[in-house]
Amino acid sequence: MVEATAFGARVIVERLRDLGVPVDTLVVCGGIASKSPFVVQVYADVLGRPIRVARSAQASALGAAVMGAVAGGAFPDVPAAQRAMVGEAAVEYLPEEENRATYARLFRSYMALHDAFGTPAGRRDLRDVMKDVLALRDEVRARADAC
Repeated sequence: MVEATAFGARVIVERLRDLGVPVDTLVVCGGIASKSPFVVQVYADVLGRPIRVARSAQASALGAAVMGAVAGGAFPDVPAAQRAMVGEAAVEYLPEEENRATYARLFRSYMALHDAFGTPAGRRDLRDVMKDVLALRDEVRARADAC
């Protein structure tokens, strides 16, 4: 389930990139982000980008306060308010290259299924998808056994 949600996020990030929006680093917030290093590391590996965990446990409220401060005239613009009120991320997760390569291969299978079931143009023969996933599983198990 963790990988599935990370793959969904990757679809969104890649779509943004295709539309010309650069996404170099992500900042995450909330319960899972602050309580599960495993989940955040999977996201970094799947997305192939650094992920920072927001310093504030109440990032949504802080964002509203930033907007309120700008609207109230305390700061000339949002970047100035962010610099003064937000601070740096508490923790940063970097993609691990071996995991990233494995997830990149698994993402190809995910996208085949995503497109086949989610878009009319994506319909195709899916017999190779399960074979690819099983081959990848066997490779990962072999690497784990060698350690």
